[in-house]
Amino acid sequence: MILVITPETLVRNEMEIINQMFQEGLDLLHIRKPMINREEMKNFLFGIHKEFYPQLVLHGYYDLGKDHHISRFHFREADRNVGTYKAYAEQNIISTSVHDIETYNELEKEWEYAFVSPVFPSISKKGYGEESTVMEDIKYRNNQDVKLIALGGINENNICKAFENGADGVALLGAVWESNQPLNTFKKCRQNALSL
Repeated sequence: MILVITPETLVRNEMEIINQMFQEGLDLLHIRKPMINREEMKNFLFGIHKEFYPQLVLHGYYDLGKDHHISRFHFREADRNVGTYKAYAEQNIISTSVHDIETYNELEKEWEYAFVSPVFPSISKKGYGEESTVMEDIKYRNNQDVKLIALGGINENNICKAFENGADGVALLGAVWESNQPLNTFKKCRQNALSL
């Protein structure tokens, strides 16, 4: 499973690139736009073809899910810890983020998957993840109810390593959006993952 997370700010031709990635086999798109308001979020959603709405995951403005038939919601660690997700858990597909394998192992089966990061030094946040042991720690995974999605520094050169180490999927961010050719970068990552 390959997921892409949107950049925090709007990118030129972003919706067009997103629609093309879906046509090329993107499994899920996480819409993480903390800087935009509700109206901008609605406009953003209108730029994505309706046929792909079941593959969209909202990181906020969860109420827009009803209007757009989006039933996938992602909750940050802080929101999980205070129980914000509980109102959405029963009728939707929920995911979350963790930063160590111990926390991941404690997640209940209401979560479809969790981002575990950083597996490699981050591409988009310089210096972040350089001391991380998450990739090695995946071997201590004992939670089989929640899919493990590797996040952080994943690109076409190391994507296979994430799968080989036991990840059920990967999330791409910096490799795609900091590339001069985001669509081609996504396609290369996907091709390499499918070659396993």
